[in-house]
Amino acid sequence: MQDGSKKAIMAAFFANLGIAIAKFIGFLITRSAGLLAEAGHSAADTGNQALLLFGSKRGRRKADAVHPFGYGPERYFWAFVVALVLFSMGGLFALYEGINKLNNPHEIESAGVAFAILGLALALETFSLRTAVKEANHVRPRDKSWWWFVRNAKSPELPVVLLEDTGAEIGLLVALAGLTAAVVTDDPRWDAAGSIAIGLLLVVIAIVLAIEMKGLLVGEAPDQQVQQRIEQAIAGAPSVRGLIHIRSMHVGPDDLLVAVKVEFDHHLTVAELATAIDGAESAIRAVVPASLMIYIEPDIQRSTSV
Repeated sequence: MQDGSKKAIMAAFFANLGIAIAKFIGFLITRSAGLLAEAGHSAADTGNQALLLFGSKRGRRKADAVHPFGYGPERYFWAFVVALVLFSMGGLFALYEGINKLNNPHEIESAGVAFAILGLALALETFSLRTAVKEANHVRPRDKSWWWFVRNAKSPELPVVLLEDTGAEIGLLVALAGLTAAVVTDDPRWDAAGSIAIGLLLVVIAIVLAIEMKGLLVGEAPDQQVQQRIEQAIAGAPSVRGLIHIRSMHVGPDDLLVAVKVEFDHHLTVAELATAIDGAESAIRAVVPASLMIYIEPDIQRSTSV
């Protein structure tokens, strides 16, 4: 895991831990459904940062006989677990609490305390989101949108933190709006409605995360620019007549499996062919910074390649 990802995760972990404690204390004082929903959300986010750190540590293990391509996909697996936690502990819990309070309204007590806690939570969450944005900007292409980054990043930690923090910021604003409406109208059902809205928001974010992590778990090709660099490197390698076909896939955020069929000069001896294959591998490694596992099969271009 890159240092920037770890920094963003640690900032989110400590921010969410402090927010969860403050919100839960606030709920005990005010009995606000919105605060309880947000406390559950922040508790889930805190656990999620721990899961991301755990997944990163597991993913750094060396390849062995059981997992010859390494443990990189564990980072995707634990990020997928984060989506499940956010869906259940965050989204479904907030929906349950909101619906329960909507059917059984409870007068909000000490609204001033709730507003103070929400303000503190907004400040801490803004710090966490700012850190994640700053670190993501180091790796996000300047000409690409944030949505593109979330959809295409092969390292799962920063997109997860960005989505969680964005959802938390929006959720806090929704909780603040619901609490304000409840106080102004003297109707606690507005607070319950805020909790339901937070739950729906978290469910949507969790589904987006699950879809993206599923794609990475199943196996995704590198982005088009990386693919083109690999193809150009092979085509420009000594003794190469042409690229027949290429299959490449991320087996971890920083690990890329490349399998290609290449047509080499037909007059090469076995020793010269072996040297040409080594040259093609070196050409690929020179243009791709990721850790590479390369398999090159020499072949002859036919009308239909297999």
